[in-house]
Amino acid sequence: MRIAFVAQPWDEVYPPLGGHSSISIIVYQIARRLARSGHEVIIYGKRGHAQPPVERDGDGILYHRVSTKLESLFLKPLRFFDRLGAFPDPKRPFFASSLYHPGYALQIAQDLREKQPDVIHVVNFSQYVPLIRTFHANAKFVLHMECEWLSQLDVSMIEGRLKKTDLIIGCSDYITRKVRLRFPQFADRCQTVYNGVDPNDFSDIGRPTERNGEERILFLGRVSPEKGVHFLLDAFREVVARYPQAQLDIVGSIGSVPFDFVVALSDDDHVSSLASFYQGKIRRTDHYMDHLRKQLSPAEWKQVNLLGSVPHSGVADHYRNADVFVFTSVWDEPFGIPMIEAMACGVPVVAARGGAVPEIVEDGETGLLVERGDAADLAEGILRLLGDHDLRDSMGQAGRERVLGHFTWDRIAESLLNEYENL
Repeated sequence: MRIAFVAQPWDEVYPPLGGHSSISIIVYQIARRLARSGHEVIIYGKRGHAQPPVERDGDGILYHRVSTKLESLFLKPLRFFDRLGAFPDPKRPFFASSLYHPGYALQIAQDLREKQPDVIHVVNFSQYVPLIRTFHANAKFVLHMECEWLSQLDVSMIEGRLKKTDLIIGCSDYITRKVRLRFPQFADRCQTVYNGVDPNDFSDIGRPTERNGEERILFLGRVSPEKGVHFLLDAFREVVARYPQAQLDIVGSIGSVPFDFVVALSDDDHVSSLASFYQGKIRRTDHYMDHLRKQLSPAEWKQVNLLGSVPHSGVADHYRNADVFVFTSVWDEPFGIPMIEAMACGVPVVAARGGAVPEIVEDGETGLLVERGDAADLAEGILRLLGDHDLRDSMGQAGRERVLGHFTWDRIAESLLNEYENL
């Protein structure tokens, strides 16, 4: 089978790790397993600095990279006017329109003419399906959703795109169920294929057995309002009152997701409340870190380690060095790969109950679920685990077993291949 993956227009995908974004890693990890199974795999993504336009790796994956520099310059003023309100309907934002990087999709469609794939697998951007399908009417089209956009964007805009789609993949039952409810006419096209982890790269081997009285809590993810770091800092203040030597490691890029990607689309009160973190008429995204810096005293900040973005190859060491992993999303999380990475490393998870989180973390078995946006409940969950070494060990072991049974990339690639074959 010949399979072509179309990544998001800002995603750089490259061997041997996949890339910096979660979507890049997801595409790469699935593609390499399909290629190793004997399928012909092509990945289309953005061409990054010093990357060759075409490359084939050791697994046989062909990378075709598309330059978006000129198109990005053209789109920049449109994006600016969009943030000023040129697109007044939040359910029909600029990024979801046919004006958003059409050149990216058109270059891919033209290149695919000679390759004639059996399956074209598009990630998140539904507007690319009808455009590419114009050139490839005989291919089967898969739209893979790692977010809630299909159930949030304007129905009339999305419906026509789904008519052109043969299979709609949700990264969790939470996402798949919402699409089925909103578009019952396409319910039979919707299937769930979870995300995964490589249990060899993420394992509990090497976890320290003694901490010398220093409790270590880990957050890994974007430092962005929807991820709830502000609630984590409030909870950490309570943790430090009980454990004065506690350390909080925050690993992830600092920078808010654009307002129209998450907050403007949501009808959830928890998410709507995040609007206060976006300043000014153009919704500046640099205000969040300013807010976080004011939450703790200088003395308390000495126990918080802002480690910034870490290459994916290095994050497993941070998991293994943690006593507790926290996942504090305020929005309904579509999946949450850091949770399964932590579980694979034998680390118990304290996670905010919402979205797909209950599908991943079994409350009381592999971790603890707490209420979204409730700092006191979060602190209580962290303190419970810090105070019970045996509970941490048992939950950590159960978490790794759950990952091995449900969330390995080998299993995910096999599930996806079955869906392709069913087409």
